[in-house]
Amino acid sequence: MSDADEDLRPPARLRALTSWQANKVSTIGARTTARHMPLTARSDFAVLAALEEYGALSQADLGRRLGLDRNDVSGIVGRLQAGGHVDRRVDPANRRRNLVTIQPAGLRYLEQIQLNADKAQAELLSALDADERSHLHALLAKVLTAHAPESA
Repeated sequence: MSDADEDLRPPARLRALTSWQANKVSTIGARTTARHMPLTARSDFAVLAALEEYGALSQADLGRRLGLDRNDVSGIVGRLQAGGHVDRRVDPANRRRNLVTIQPAGLRYLEQIQLNADKAQAELLSALDADERSHLHALLAKVLTAHAPESA
């Protein structure tokens, strides 16, 4: 490390905080992801992945699962519907809500976005070998599970 880099280094107490490190990695991950896929593709990816995994969901349930505002979900779903990636229909069991389902074109689009997400992840984690990546993923999943909100 050069003297110039050393002068700009955050204090050791800060670098020792796992939460600080995780925040920095998150920022780097967001920047890396942005280089590989536009913001709209990232939100499309989240919605399509949820629909692929859980099947038909209401817009409200999509928002709750993904931590998105309902107005944002409506815009994302509208864009995906216009592209033929999802179908949005009134729920016959509750006419006050819409059910969203993924279409074959949406599954193909999800696979395309996945390739870009994989490239971003590979770049972000390039300093780690496959075992280290797997271990990191497992540890982060364990922390997230321990802090998951209680089911209602």
